[in-house]
Amino acid sequence: MKVLDSFKLDGRIAVVTGGAGKYGYQIVEALAEAGATVYVASRNRENNERKLSPLTEAGYDVRVKEFDLEDYASIEKLCDDVYSESGRVDILVNNAVLRSANGYGDTTEALDRSMRANGTALIHISRLFGDRMAASGRGGSIINIGSYMGILGVDYNLYEGTDMCQGGAAGDYFFHKGGITNYTRFLASHYGAAQIRTNCVELGGLFNNQPDKFLENYCKKTPLGRMANSTDLKGLIVYLASDASVYMTGAIIPLDGGYSIK
Repeated sequence: MKVLDSFKLDGRIAVVTGGAGKYGYQIVEALAEAGATVYVASRNRENNERKLSPLTEAGYDVRVKEFDLEDYASIEKLCDDVYSESGRVDILVNNAVLRSANGYGDTTEALDRSMRANGTALIHISRLFGDRMAASGRGGSIINIGSYMGILGVDYNLYEGTDMCQGGAAGDYFFHKGGITNYTRFLASHYGAAQIRTNCVELGGLFNNQPDKFLENYCKKTPLGRMANSTDLKGLIVYLASDASVYMTGAIIPLDGGYSIK
């Protein structure tokens, strides 16, 4: 196989959770452009179909499914529906996240919601799809979307001169993103014999019209001097989903412009 051919995803079936957000959209776009059929699972089907319409109108095979991280039965239905329609899944991207907690002092009820959606649901969906991938004998790729907040502490200096993060950072996000890092290693070990690779992308900040002072603070702390844009994630996603990374598993890969090397 020629090296460029190893990046092709023709005939592959991918499932992406939370695929209509700013990171999710470019994940879906990248997989579709590389040739995969992409199932996008998120809470609001109608909204997702509208946001993803540029891809379907361009001729890409992108299919929207409705599911809820807080409803385990809906996760099971998602898995059953995709396998019923396509007969296989080759790629799972765990991208969806519920931001139910907004600050350090949030209620235990908000934290409970976060634990259910960002912890138990992640494990549940990974087991459901991972076990079926293993049973198929074809192997596969699981890609977990993490964050630099899973490997670093909070830097309140980023927010100086802004009204952001006034109540203190939401610690549950750091908790879950730290957890997904080592859970990636667990899945890589657990499914390795079945030739299912599991890797984690530790994302930096994405430009989203943040206050100018925040941008100034963030960019000063980032060697490449900017936040991520709407295409920065695409190449790495295709690499991890494809045969180009066939011997990589258990890797934790920063994609943050160098922010985390300090």
